[in-house]
Amino acid sequence: MSLSSMTGFARSHGSSGPYSFEWELKSVNAKGFDFRLRIPQGWDDIEAGVRKRAAEALSRGTVYANLTVKRADAASTVRINEDVLNSVLKIATDLAGRVDAVAPSIDGLMSIKGVIEVFEPEADEAEEQAARAAVEASFAQALASLIEMRKREGATLGGVLSQRLDEIETLAKKAEAAPGRKPEAIKARLAEQVAALLETSERFDQDRLHQEAIMMATKADIREELDRIASHVAQAREMLGTGGAVGRRLDFLSQEFNREVNTCCSKSIDIELTNTGLAMKNVVEQFREQVQNLE
Repeated sequence: MSLSSMTGFARSHGSSGPYSFEWELKSVNAKGFDFRLRIPQGWDDIEAGVRKRAAEALSRGTVYANLTVKRADAASTVRINEDVLNSVLKIATDLAGRVDAVAPSIDGLMSIKGVIEVFEPEADEAEEQAARAAVEASFAQALASLIEMRKREGATLGGVLSQRLDEIETLAKKAEAAPGRKPEAIKARLAEQVAALLETSERFDQDRLHQEAIMMATKADIREELDRIASHVAQAREMLGTGGAVGRRLDFLSQEFNREVNTCCSKSIDIELTNTGLAMKNVVEQFREQVQNLE
C-alpha cells in the first residue's frame, strides 16, 4: 500500500438527458474522517450512497463535496392565480368606499403572495433515475481522482520523511561518537569538579564524593535513549515502507522521538553533545509537522 496525504482536490462533470452536473471535492487535514456534503434540493436520495462510498475509500481528513446540477429545459411557467387575484380585488373595492387611498397598481397586486404562481416543468421519472445514476458514477470518478492526488502528495511526503529519518539517524550516531560522552572524558570532567570543590573546603568526604561522581556518570549516560531512537527510526521506516493509513502511528512515534531527544539534552554535560541534541530536536519537530499531513 502507498502513503496518502490528507490534502487534495478533484472535479468531475457530466450530463444525462436534460441534466448537466459537476462535482467538486476538496480534502484537508483532520484528526479523523469528516465528510461534508452539499447537494441541490431534490437530490437527497443520493446522499447515503455517496457518503458510504467516501467512508469506505478514506480514513482521515475533512472532505468537502459540492454538487451542482442544471436542467437544460427547466424553463419555469408563470401563471396568475385568478381566485386569489379576484379575492384581492374584491377586498380592495370594498375598502375603496371606506378608506381614502390610492387604487392598487398592477405591480402592487403582483407582489402579493399567491397572486403569481411559478410552475416547474414536470420531470420524467426515467430521466431522473438515469441522471441520479450518472451523478453517482461521476462522484466515484471524482473520488478516484481525489485519492490519486492524495497518493501523489503522500509519495512526496514519504520522501521528505525518509530524509528526516536519515538526518535523525546521522545526528544520533554523531551523539554516540561525541568525545564528551566517553567514560574517560566524563571521569576527567568530574575529577576537575571534585578538585575544585576540595580546594574550597576540607570538610568534603572523598568516599561520598566518589559515590556521587559515579551516580553523575550513570545519569549522564544516554545509551538507552540512543538505542530507543534507533528503534524508533527502524519502526518509522517500516511504516513508511508498508504504507496505508499510518499517520496516527507515526504521529505517536514522533512524540516518542521528541521524548528521547529531550532526555538526551537534559542528561548532556558536554556542549557539543547538547548542540547535537538540539539539532536532532529540530529535525524531529520537522518530522512531526510533516506527519500531520499523512492519512
